[in-house]
Amino acid sequence: MNDHRKLGRELDLFDTDPLIGSGLPYLFPDGAAIRKAIEDYVFELERRHGYRHVSSPVLAKRELYERSGHWAHYSEDMFPPMEVGGEQFVLRPSLCPHHALIFAARQRSHRDLPLRLAELGGQYRAELSGVLGGLVRVRSMQLNDGHVFCPLDQAAEEIAAALDLIQAAHAQLGIRASRYRLSLGGDGAKYVDDPALWDRAEAVLRDVLAQRGQPYDEEKGEGAFYGPKIDIQLVDPSGRESSIATVQVDFFQPDRFDLSYVGPDQRDHRPVMVHRSVIGSVERMLSHLVEVHGGAFPAWLAPVQAVVLPVSDAELPAARALVRRAVEAGLRAELAGPDRGSLGARIRAHRLVPYQLVVGAREAAGGSAAVRLRDGSQAGELPVGELVDFLRVRASPSF
Repeated sequence: MNDHRKLGRELDLFDTDPLIGSGLPYLFPDGAAIRKAIEDYVFELERRHGYRHVSSPVLAKRELYERSGHWAHYSEDMFPPMEVGGEQFVLRPSLCPHHALIFAARQRSHRDLPLRLAELGGQYRAELSGVLGGLVRVRSMQLNDGHVFCPLDQAAEEIAAALDLIQAAHAQLGIRASRYRLSLGGDGAKYVDDPALWDRAEAVLRDVLAQRGQPYDEEKGEGAFYGPKIDIQLVDPSGRESSIATVQVDFFQPDRFDLSYVGPDQRDHRPVMVHRSVIGSVERMLSHLVEVHGGAFPAWLAPVQAVVLPVSDAELPAARALVRRAVEAGLRAELAGPDRGSLGARIRAHRLVPYQLVVGAREAAGGSAAVRLRDGSQAGELPVGELVDFLRVRASPSF
């Protein structure tokens, strides 16, 4: 059974240190390479689907979260305020208040809508020590977040498009949803006390799920404090379930921030705010990918996509030139020279690398390399130019 905490350390992907603190893991180069591949893929996927990317600070004045409702309904999960110059600043628990302010910063017309904003940004949760674990529950995370501002009559279409986006990304990542969950509000001060608001939001989400013929379970008390959400649930190899992606419809924060756009009638109208996250936090997604793939990542995600293996020292110049050529082409490639052991030992040491490129005397003389795949099969001998093109195509994600 693959446990990402054990595998992550064995593969030198991540670790923790008491001087940094519990729930605050750091990534080694290989872990950071996987994270960057995920980030780049999602960024481009969102761009192709009409999202504009923004960047916002990881903290703000306490007043922002009072306005958004987080302070009243979510403060137990937030880090305490920091006093700076007589003002209180808070590490953000969510990106949505920042995106609401970005929307409000300019006058918006109905012609600008839907406005799709996306960001990969840091957010912070004051999780108790007892619930922290590996990369699944952390105190600092990078969240793939997005918000669509649109008229009510476009909300269902945008929610459906967000679900399509999530399904496409998960297929590319090699993961499958275990179930869809309609997460509803619950009792108590954690949730906004506005039954009409909840009924409207639930109706929109139920309609989208019904139109798609998507089976789902309902769970009370799992919604966001401001409204219900569709959670896409995954189960890891240990049988533990977690939410990775989510789509939410929000009537609450547009009111709190007094958001408006000018309609065709030249009057102000209130937009709906659709929250969506394609992969959730990068940390939790990375934990799931480690366990699903057991370290044998798809070529586009692999921290090292190609390793060059010269048979002897005589082939080192040709091998180094091949590594340079591959790196310049955007591939994650490295050299494993004879100083690291016999050719067989080096092949075994790099068994998780998708492409092993062997350079013997014949290949060095002919400007080529023999391609060995991760499963042990041979892909033949290719000239260096063709080989680099071959790898670029096979080590890139599909859109």
